[in-house]
Formats: sequence, structure tokens, C-alpha cells
Amino acid sequence: MGSCGKSMPEAVDRHGDPESDSGVIDPVIGPSVLAAPTATADSREPDSQPRLVGFEGRISRKPATAVVIVAGGSGERFGRHGGKQMVELLGKPMLTWSAEAFDAVPDVGLIVVVCPREQAEEYCHLAFDPYPFVTPIQMVPSGEIRQESSMAGIAAVPESYEQIAIHDGARPLITPELIMHAISTLRGNLDADGVLVGHPAIDTLKVVGDGVVIGTPDRSMFWVAQTPQVFRAAICRRAFSTAMAEGFVGTDDSSLIERIGGKVMLVDGPRDNIKVTVPEDLPPARATLIARMHRG
Repeated sequence: MGSCGKSMPEAVDRHGDPESDSGVIDPVIGPSVLAAPTATADSREPDSQPRLVGFEGRISRKPATAVVIVAGGSGERFGRHGGKQMVELLGKPMLTWSAEAFDAVPDVGLIVVVCPREQAEEYCHLAFDPYPFVTPIQMVPSGEIRQESSMAGIAAVPESYEQIAIHDGARPLITPELIMHAISTLRGNLDADGVLVGHPAIDTLKVVGDGVVIGTPDRSMFWVAQTPQVFRAAICRRAFSTAMAEGFVGTDDSSLIERIGGKVMLVDGPRDNIKVTVPEDLPPARATLIARMHRG
């Protein structure tokens, strides 16, 4: 395996041996199946790491989707200087778990990881080089805010890709099945410009002004947005360029496509596809992985 490389902002690819898998399928969404937990969780040797069944790297002959994994956060809320993406879950960095899910999707032909310039070597050395990725990995420097980081990743995607998926590096519980389901949904709806993963809101929502409740909306209209969010490449580029030119900062990537009139669909994802934001999020993430192992 070659190194991720050390130079930025130039593109750095790490190539594996592509397999001849067929195109994207739309599987039934269900629990991920993992290998029986025979490894020591704290071991740093890749061969002794917990290995997810179905997460082996695969790439088709003509992949049409590139993924941008945004891993540029400072980690201030998590309390880890330099970013939470390198915090370990069962012996592997969170960023590795996230990237492995996309590596196992045949239609994903490129993984673009957006991270701070000064941490690119660390991310490559710890999160990617020790593991058997087959999908090319490209590192690009992050921006000041998430929207700038997403745009930097999008700019690194060659024009040949038809879809661009954007994912949070701190969502380590994403599965190949859910990624393929989102891609398939976009492909199967020709009038759609994007698809995002989310789940219906289950808590009562309140509209509050100056500390006073001023309304209780019907929660059946509200969904909690997750990632990945998958978009047709052309409108994705146009939406980001327009937003940046006009100084608009969206709450998520999908909001930029919605802003220019794009149609974004939503597919139901599991509530355990959490974003690890604070240390208290780690135990549930760990417990989910262990539970999936035992189900396997």
C-alpha cells in the first residue's frame, strides 16, 4: 500500500486494486452484520481489529460517485485539540470507520478527505495507511467553516463523476447499505437533485422567543438531517458557487441546493447514525458497534 502522501494542497491519491463488481444495488436497510468479536479492542494491529462483514473494499469498473468526507473540525466541543476524527473506537480512528463504509460501496470511485493542512500527514499515517483501502483517497485542506471545507472537497472531484456524496467524518456508524440506498434513490428519481439521510423527529418541538414558548409545531413535518447527503454533481457545484459568491452560509449542504430551487429527497436512516460531537457520544457509538458484532 502506498502512503496517502504528505503534500497539500496538491491531490494525493492512494490506489488499490479495483474489483469488477457490478453497479449499485438497493438493498433492504437493516442492521449491519459484523464478524464475531475475536479481536482485542485496544490492539493497534490492523489485522487484529474488529472487521465488519460487508465492509471489504470494492470498486466497480465505472464508478459514478465520489464522496467528500469533511474532517476539518477543531474538536473544541469534544475537548480534543486537533479534531475528534482521530479518537479511537474499538481500536480504530472514527474517521477510519466512516471511510471504510464508503470503500465498500462499488459505485464510489474516489474518497476526498478534507482536513486541516497541518494534520494531513497524521490522518494518513493513522487513519488510512494501516488499513486495506482499495478506493483512491485524496487529501485536501479544509476551510475556515464547514461550507468552505465542503466546497474544497467538491472542487477536488473530477468532472467525470455524476454524483457527489458529502459525509461527516465524525459519523462512524454509517453503513454501505445505507449509502447504496441513498445513491439508488437519487438515480431512481430523475427529477431529484439530491437525497439526504435522516429520520423523523420524535421529540416535541417548541418555537421559543426570548425564553418564552410561542408555538408548538406539528412534529410530523420535521425530520432530523444526517449524512451522507448525495447530490447530482452539476447542481452541487452550482449551488456551492452561488452561495459562496452571494455570501450565504447554510445550515447544512442540502440547504444550498434547496436555496437555488433544487429538489432534495429524504430517505429514512437509523437513529444510531449519530454524529460524535462530545465525549458523552462515544459510549453509545461503542455500544452500537459491539451490539452489531454480537448480532453477527
